[in-house]
Amino acid sequence: MPSLTKRFVDAAKPDPQGRDVTFWDTSLKGFGLRVQPGGAKSFILMYRTREGRLRKLTVAKVGKLTPDEARSEATIKLGEVEKGGDPAGDKVGARKGMTVSELCDLYLKETAQHIKASTHDMDKSRIEVHVKPLLGRHKVSGLTVVDIEKFQADIAAGKTARKEKPKPEGATKKKRKRGGVARGGRGVAARTVGMFGTILEFARRRKMITDNPAHDVKKFKGGKRYAFMDADKIKAFGQAMREKAAEGENAKGLAALRGLLLTGCRRNEILQLLPSALDAKHRCIRFDDTKEGAQMRAIGTTAAEHLQKQIADEKQEWVFPADRGEGHFVGLPRVFHRVCARASLKGLSIHSLRHSFASMAEAMSYSQLTIAGLLGHSVPGVTAIYTHLPDAALAAAADAVSARIAALLDNQDVIADVVDISVKRKRARRG
Repeated sequence: MPSLTKRFVDAAKPDPQGRDVTFWDTSLKGFGLRVQPGGAKSFILMYRTREGRLRKLTVAKVGKLTPDEARSEATIKLGEVEKGGDPAGDKVGARKGMTVSELCDLYLKETAQHIKASTHDMDKSRIEVHVKPLLGRHKVSGLTVVDIEKFQADIAAGKTARKEKPKPEGATKKKRKRGGVARGGRGVAARTVGMFGTILEFARRRKMITDNPAHDVKKFKGGKRYAFMDADKIKAFGQAMREKAAEGENAKGLAALRGLLLTGCRRNEILQLLPSALDAKHRCIRFDDTKEGAQMRAIGTTAAEHLQKQIADEKQEWVFPADRGEGHFVGLPRVFHRVCARASLKGLSIHSLRHSFASMAEAMSYSQLTIAGLLGHSVPGVTAIYTHLPDAALAAAADAVSARIAALLDNQDVIADVVDISVKRKRARRG
């Protein structure tokens, strides 16, 4: 057996077969180094209580303590065992007494390096806005299915919604915080319960609870809206954009809306777009990070030219920079709702622009596989084949769809009639 020196600890490698491996110290019985398949290392202590129960205690992660410091800490713990103590049992007991707020903080801390930054930020936001206000003081070990069902119902009813305070008449305009306003609803409630279930599973794996009560909760339907604009509505949307532009509507917001319709991109993929990611020459966007990971997205010539026009100079940090201060443009929801109101379009969200792009592609008889590739969905054989330059078939499809949408927005003649999707689907069912 090795002696756990700093040199040995630094040189220890994960097991090639993907299993946890433990190296036991020669100078202190039960003290060892655990190396996980992913390379994480920690000092552990194995011992038996006076009742004969075998326990394993994590003393510290490698880097937090030196081998000698960890060995000294393990010696202290063994002294507690000799006196009838049970350090591992005490640790589990303490964690079982955790509140939901404490558990959420621990979850965010321990997962910060293992999940995407955007996901981590979203989890943190949901925790602060919904979880802590409603469940924060509850003991994790005492949570029941009824508690979580009530938690879901309260979010849906808007108990944690945050509304903007009306400004007093004549008050000076204060700088608005970046980001949206938290709202309730069944979709928000379902997604928050889903996230909280993941946190409770984290607690179960660490033996803070024996069962995950969120597993038995029937989540509300997500409330996803698949509304989209057909050809006539896109024309109305374009007319409303022109009218609002003439009235002085935010030009950057209108340009971003057009960019979303012409590309089928997600809202933040456009608003957070960097000039360096846009390759107008090869009609594509090279994303460093999306829901599907890093990827290249084919876009049409019309879309590429529109996005390129938004870049005023080489020093511009974002394709759609903020009107004031640093960061990207964030005022899109207000612009979108004002345009929809002018066009008398109801039941739409900004995400409906992405669905409108997809529906237009379907109306033009492109296959579901091609549409998935245009939207950047992870589809074997489509998104995986264009690593350096866009696939020719996807580029041609993106060209045609963006040109069709641009013609409708600008009320120009369209070369071919757009097929009504509802009729197309009825024909498919009959067939």
